[in-house]
Amino acid sequence: MKLLENLKLDKKFLREFDYITIIAVMCIVLLGCVTIYSATYKVYGNHYIKLQGIFLILGLIMVYLFLVFDYMLIENYAVIIYWAGVIFLIINHFFGSTINGAKSWINIGSMAVQPSEFAKIGMIIMLAKKIDEMEGKIDNPKNLLQLIMYAAIPMILIFRQPDMGMTMVSFFIVLGIVFIVGLDWKIITAGMISILLLLIGVWNSSIIKNYQKVRLTSFLDPTQNTSSSGLQLAQSTLTVGSGGLTGTGFLKGVQFNNIPEHYTDFIFAVLCEERGLIGVLILLLLYGIVIYRLIKIAKNSKDIFGTVISVGLISNLLFSILQNIGMNIGIMPITGITLPFMSYGGSSLLTSFMLLGLVLNIGMRRKKISF
Repeated sequence: MKLLENLKLDKKFLREFDYITIIAVMCIVLLGCVTIYSATYKVYGNHYIKLQGIFLILGLIMVYLFLVFDYMLIENYAVIIYWAGVIFLIINHFFGSTINGAKSWINIGSMAVQPSEFAKIGMIIMLAKKIDEMEGKIDNPKNLLQLIMYAAIPMILIFRQPDMGMTMVSFFIVLGIVFIVGLDWKIITAGMISILLLLIGVWNSSIIKNYQKVRLTSFLDPTQNTSSSGLQLAQSTLTVGSGGLTGTGFLKGVQFNNIPEHYTDFIFAVLCEERGLIGVLILLLLYGIVIYRLIKIAKNSKDIFGTVISVGLISNLLFSILQNIGMNIGIMPITGITLPFMSYGGSSLLTSFMLLGLVLNIGMRRKKISF
């Protein structure tokens, strides 16, 4: 009984809860569920929509659990959460399954879990804790080196899988955090140049395989490789353009079904075909509402810890949205990044809800409640 009492949300905190954000997110998720079903029912029946529904329920449970306790308690367990994520990545290195050339998944029964999604949360929380302890003074060389170390460990393990998409997401999360916290522009510029030189070296080495290079560069000229990545990009752009203003309608899309991963990486193309430009504008409006509300939470947070975590989620969403839509319409490399809250994917949906619950908690406790 005492446990159940501890799991109750205080009504006084509920007055500060951001209902608009959770409603907008749920609209995106439900639009995603409808699109996933439409993209898969002919071949897989209810299989994928059932799994997505299960992870949706688990995600909402996680949101509630993250709202119950003061988010500052998370800071006390940041080290454990971070190293648990790193250990999960190491386990994945030895026991993970290779899918689409990347050893990014661990099979648990009939389901597959992506450790990098959970390690990403640990990285954000750890960086938030350290920056809070540093009181935001990250220009100090010692402090900056410490942050780079904590960011580099999971990113190197993810890169070795090799999961280029998640590596890029993690990098832009870190970039967004240090930019908002106020890292000197000279340091940022020097860091970007160093990373660019490192990438050139890696690109010309044997670390990145030829098929990965082709996949990353196929958007520059899809006709160069019409048998695989060039074909899926060409089919994706055709599917995006086929929807017109209002789309073909529910269960009437996916006419260009040669697109692989059309219910995960290329869910946006299916949405364009079935819902047309109007559906796309609605989705972008919903994303805009979510990002705007999260920015407000980040600005109004009562401490640096809360601000950094909020910025981590915002950076994650912004880059993932831009990258996924960009690769669907042929202006960004194909990296396997899912569309947040829209694409099928248990690990992605669950961890997105976990971060969302944490940020909503930060917004709910942004000021002292009067009793």
